Amino acid sequence: MFVKTVVVGPLQVNCVVIADEASKKAFVIDPGDEPEMIMDVVAKNGLDVQYIICTHGHFDHVGAVIDIKNETWAKVVLHKEELELYNLSKESAALWGFEGETQPAPDMFVKDGDVITAGGLSFKVIHTPGHSLGGICLYSTDIVITGDTLFAGSVGRTPLPGGDIKKLGKSFRRLMELPEVTKVIPGHGPSSSIGHEKKFNMFSEQFL
Repeated sequence: MFVKTVVVGPLQVNCVVIADEASKKAFVIDPGDEPEMIMDVVAKNGLDVQYIICTHGHFDHVGAVIDIKNETWAKVVLHKEELELYNLSKESAALWGFEGETQPAPDMFVKDGDVITAGGLSFKVIHTPGHSLGGICLYSTDIVITGDTLFAGSVGRTPLPGGDIKKLGKSFRRLMELPEVTKVIPGHGPSSSIGHEKKFNMFSEQFL
């Protein structure tokens, strides 16, 4: 498995490029900004992007979707309950003082338990509301991409449209059921593991 994290934009989002090394078929997850950096990784490694997956619809995670779509013609993937946030991403960016673009309509919606496959690489969708209504995480054998649901040592903010601390607690507990060796790649900040977060995440005592 090829995995490359590209930190993009003023809010330092972890855009994750993941590919099946045999077929070179790839996912681009959370392309929030700086599409030229993302496409540089794609081009240098000869990758064939099949899906652009948004863990949620906040502007800092979707800002470059249109650019990556125009370059690759990959399918844009989103949970249906994130559509409103996704469609308002340009306006949300403006509220933060950033210039955004209108993003293309999603090509497909996913729900909890769906599996997305590219070449020999498959990820299971885990619906993890709490930071937003339709936030998702993506789980494979030894890795989980958690968006803004789970960070190293913390969790995503809830005083936002669609945020709910009780739902976030339930989502946190679901993630903690994954094998402890599972690598965690969050939407911002350093990577971790499920085992480490069980022991040291500041919300473990509250949620578990």
